[in-house]
Amino acid sequence: MAKPIVLDQEWLERIATQVDGLEYGSVLITIHDGRVVQIDRTERKRFDAAASKQQSQSHNGGDKLKAVNNG
Repeated sequence: MAKPIVLDQEWLERIATQVDGLEYGSVLITIHDGRVVQIDRTERKRFDAAASKQQSQSHNGGDKLKAVNNG
């Protein structure tokens, strides 16, 4: 039978800190023997393709992105 999960105030605050401000992503909580042992936060950044294209054209004078060789 599974053990009940033990969550004290410290772990609740840690979890809330990881979730706070997360716009796109996930928070993974790992449990061992009914106790929280790890919190993983994966954050994604999403960019609007139309806005990115418009911004890159204004910075590049309409040219496509060019690689620069510093060697």
